[in-house]
Amino acid sequence: MTDPNPLLQPWDAPFQLPPFATTRPEHFEPALEAAMAAHRAEIDAIAANPQPATFENTVAAYDRSGRLLGRIQSMFHNLCASESSEAMRGVQRRVAVPLAAHANAVAMHPGLFRRIDALYETRQQLGLGSEQARLLERLHLGFVRSGALLRGQAQARYAQVTQRLAELSTAFGLNVLHDESSWSLQLDGEADLAGLPDFVVDAARRAAADRGRPDGYAITLSRSSIVPFLTFSQRRDLRETAWRAWTSRGEHAGEHDNRPLIGEIVQLRQEQARLLGDETYADYALADRMAREPAAVHRLLDDVYERALRALARERAALDEVRRAAGDAGELEAWDWRFWAEQVRQRHYALDDAEIKPYFPLEAMVGAAFDCAQRLFGVRFLPRTDVQLYHPDVRAYEVVDATGAPVGLFLHDNFARPSKRSGAWMNGFHWQHRNGGATLPVIINNNNFAKGEPTLLSFDDVRTLFHEFGHGLHGLLSDVTYEELSGTNVLRDFVELPSQLFEHWVAEPEVLRRHARHVTTGEPIPDDLIARIQAAGKFGQAYETVRYCASAIVDMAVHAHPDPAAVADWPAFEAQLLRERGLPAAAGLNHRLVHFQHLFSGGYAAGYYVYLWAEVLDCDAYDAFREAGDPFAPAVAERLKRAIYASGNTLEPSRAYEAFRGRGPRLEPLLEHKGLLRAA
Repeated sequence: MTDPNPLLQPWDAPFQLPPFATTRPEHFEPALEAAMAAHRAEIDAIAANPQPATFENTVAAYDRSGRLLGRIQSMFHNLCASESSEAMRGVQRRVAVPLAAHANAVAMHPGLFRRIDALYETRQQLGLGSEQARLLERLHLGFVRSGALLRGQAQARYAQVTQRLAELSTAFGLNVLHDESSWSLQLDGEADLAGLPDFVVDAARRAAADRGRPDGYAITLSRSSIVPFLTFSQRRDLRETAWRAWTSRGEHAGEHDNRPLIGEIVQLRQEQARLLGDETYADYALADRMAREPAAVHRLLDDVYERALRALARERAALDEVRRAAGDAGELEAWDWRFWAEQVRQRHYALDDAEIKPYFPLEAMVGAAFDCAQRLFGVRFLPRTDVQLYHPDVRAYEVVDATGAPVGLFLHDNFARPSKRSGAWMNGFHWQHRNGGATLPVIINNNNFAKGEPTLLSFDDVRTLFHEFGHGLHGLLSDVTYEELSGTNVLRDFVELPSQLFEHWVAEPEVLRRHARHVTTGEPIPDDLIARIQAAGKFGQAYETVRYCASAIVDMAVHAHPDPAAVADWPAFEAQLLRERGLPAAAGLNHRLVHFQHLFSGGYAAGYYVYLWAEVLDCDAYDAFREAGDPFAPAVAERLKRAIYASGNTLEPSRAYEAFRGRGPRLEPLLEHKGLLRAA
């Protein structure tokens, strides 16, 4: 191409990395417009092919189409999440609707769908291989679920709905980012720092410096900043201030208020579902999940939630005992729970984060994740310091197999900053495939750890790192032919299995003894401390499970509502539902609707349950290693790699799981893992 726009030039950096250094925000809109035009031309050419439809000239050709658009969109969306700016946010708002309109035009292209539909109807006579058949079936279903069978005004309205939803979802996420980046709690003097360990103070100093106060201290709304503050701060008034800011993101009157957006999004989603013949959005969403129907989700959530509520009462009693001993006779509030839970851990388990964290420096834990991947799957991670990336914090690693052959490129972006959205996630700049030439994956993990000197992680932080790395391995180890089936492009309630399963290696004593070494002395973590960590492991599980289940229950209630237009106040609906379900106010929930990006800007609508669904799978799956007597049992690891991490969406999820485990999953390992088998 002769266009001077760097996004439209060949990407000739190693691994076809994007041209970060030469790209500016103003390059994206014209590049996306050009890429959409090129994609439309490719689709028109497939549809206009005078030859009869075949798998190769239609399905495989469709899978090859849009590669220019895909790579530009991947770069754009990754930067919007990881290194945003006011200029990028403006572009994000302006391109949301055109991109959605383009997706609609492709999904509803009559000529293209006629060819795909004709192949689908005769698929049994085409002599397709298993992966080809899976791709045809998944593509056909995707087109149908995107409105390809609608006609006339119904199809036009469906397109309008999806475009408006794209606009609203973008606005929702930007509103949350605004509240997170614009708020911080300034701490002044020793009184404000009371109870905070050195690692929290150090992170607060760095956060203040990042916000132009080199001599101050700041607590931000990043989870790795606010959770330690709520855990250790002796200043109950400041804990309350921080808690209220954290839980009210997206709930402030004015241009960044998410409350009116929620109502419109939910109503449009139900209209979308009904246009396609479903009563509610939950019915529509779950039809293409392992769960299949809302009733299956409710059975799992209700069972685990009720068990967790009973266990929470026991945890609450332990907190109250310590509070009474400390002379605190006041009401336990949501901003108090983590503080008093930490006192219980110190009193009953002789354990606290201040003792644990020096054994978990970030660099060592990254090394632990890499080592586990090598021992399980034979891949090594080699630092690449010669590549141009988008921020100095990002690290690059070339991934090679046991023979030294390249597998892909892994990018690690671990630190919180004002230009980055909260949370932790995996994404990709390129996805593995062999259709139209072999492409190696370029996978990125984002975390939001509070930077320190050195950066010390809590045990929960290490689990988060391993969780996202599990997603990363799912992308890196993909071994499929077609991009549409690559890596994490699987059913939503299966996608969390590889990530949550990888968390189990965090707690293996063998892994801890090898990698958890004191940051100052270099001494390995003592067996006594490992034993105390394991003993304390189930304490707090009820708190986390109740909070998670409560959020998932709210999600299902919102998206299964028969008449969302009748709900005038969704935060009030949320509060009433939680009262009816008996959620203790002192526990709270993981995500309130006003900042629930999983639902309203993240693709998990009627799907937040998937973490629990996948936890049933991952706990049962890890038992295969326990049964083998070796957390790195080679035969088990090989089955795991082949059936789960490498297979992408080439297998129906239940078949993929059975190919690994030899049977379907059982619930008991999850309940045992969470300590929820005990009778009330």
